[in-house]
Amino acid sequence: MEKLNIGKYVEHFVDWLSDAGEPVFRQITIIIENCVDVMQGALLSIPFYILIALFALLTFVIKNKSCRKLNVTKQNAKDIFDLPIFCVLGFLLIYWMGFWEETINTLVLVIVATFIILLIGIPLGIWCARNKKVNAMVRPLLDLMQTMPAFVYLIPAILFFSVGNVPGVVATVIFSLPPAVRMTALGIRDVPKEIVEASVAFGCTGRQTLFKVQIPLAMATILAGVNQVIMLALSMVVISSMVGAGGLGESVYAGIQQADVALGFEAGLCIVILAIILDRTTQSIGQKKEVAK
Repeated sequence: MEKLNIGKYVEHFVDWLSDAGEPVFRQITIIIENCVDVMQGALLSIPFYILIALFALLTFVIKNKSCRKLNVTKQNAKDIFDLPIFCVLGFLLIYWMGFWEETINTLVLVIVATFIILLIGIPLGIWCARNKKVNAMVRPLLDLMQTMPAFVYLIPAILFFSVGNVPGVVATVIFSLPPAVRMTALGIRDVPKEIVEASVAFGCTGRQTLFKVQIPLAMATILAGVNQVIMLALSMVVISSMVGAGGLGESVYAGIQQADVALGFEAGLCIVILAIILDRTTQSIGQKKEVAK
């Protein structure tokens, strides 16, 4: 029996897409590359101690608002300072280990990838929640994107966008997109029908119901999706380094290639510190929205 060679058909499709879509891919490459370069240049031009202070201030403001919503008492008011203190100590450790530039590069790649994911994922999630046919078509694609080994995305990413930060960002977007779509759709669907019907009864249009009722009530779930997106994007930094993306992933990959345990551990520790800061910060925003709900 002759082997069914599905991969060949996919290869022909990717080759055709690579040729036909070259102008579009070139423009996407220019936009993403410029965004990454500008953000990295801007953040690295700021002295490290000022940037650390700004990060700590940002986390303090977010935690303070979150704890106020949760009616924090004086006894556990220390919770407000936990994250800013960890932020300062964590980033100082990263700086003293000599991975400051790589950490900022990784942070920028995660921010750019997350921004693109939310730009695509939230509207698509809203569309899925409001249209069953769209949801039926998108779900299998999300299953495929989420279960396909992440390394597979690197192959077409190289063909379309060459090597460097851009294919890394694109592969990260494909791998991390499903939670944004699923959680947005789930949050919109979970809004009680009685509330939606009441808004319609009071004369709200479909757009007003969506933006003034459904999205605010679904915001806690949407932010939980954002949290998952950021964590998945961080988990891709090492894989993305295989196509030339910079940052901490490149150092971890170099540690693997050179069997350098110290280099791999230090770069990995920096990724963990960055992940904890981003995770706790987005969780605090989500808690605030959950209480407001």
